[in-house]
Amino acid sequence: MASFEEAETEETVTCLHMMFYHPFQQEKQVFRHLNFYKREQLRADEVAKFGRDGNICHYILVDARVSRIQFSLQLFRKLSGSELCFEIKNMSKRTKLTVNNLELGYLNKIDLPLKCMVGFGDYQILMHVQEGESVDFFETFLELSQVSLLQEQYLPSLQPIPEHGISPSLFYSQAINPVEKPVEIDENEL
Repeated sequence: MASFEEAETEETVTCLHMMFYHPFQQEKQVFRHLNFYKREQLRADEVAKFGRDGNICHYILVDARVSRIQFSLQLFRKLSGSELCFEIKNMSKRTKLTVNNLELGYLNKIDLPLKCMVGFGDYQILMHVQEGESVDFFETFLELSQVSLLQEQYLPSLQPIPEHGISPSLFYSQAINPVEKPVEIDENEL
C-alpha cells in the first residue's frame, strides 16, 4: 500500500454549471430528458450538443420550436496558457443565440465567459465555469430554476453604484412610483 506522500495528486476537473429556466417548463416538460443535480463527465474532445434530436444531442430539449441542434459547447485550451475554456456555437439556422446580450447567428461562436446568461426563444440558461486542471475530462452539472433567471439576483449590476447618493434601483423605483421629487445636493453640503 502506497503512503499518503507517494500517492498521485488528483487533478481537478473543469465543471460547467448550468441553471435552466423556461416559463412553461411545468406544463410542457421541456427538460424531462435532462439529468438535473448529477455531475456528468464527458471526454475533453467531446462536443456537448443541445437540441431536440436525441440521436445527435447529449442534452435533449423536448420542444418542437427548438432546432435539431440548437447550440454546442466545446472545451479548449488557449494557445497562450494552460487555462481551459469553453466555446459556444449557435447551430440553429432559425434562432439567434444570445450570450450576455450578444447575438450569435448560425455558426457564429465565441469564448464562453466564466459566468454568463445564454438565451434563445423562451429559454434562459445561466452558465458558470468552475475551473479545473484535467485535460482529459470535463463535467457538467445541471440545475432547474423555478423563477426567471433575468432577475437582479443572478445578473451582475451593469450600472455604476455612486459613492454617495441614490442607488440606481431606488432611483428607478422612484421614477416609476414618484413619492417626491429628488433634490440635488452638493457634496460639500453633506
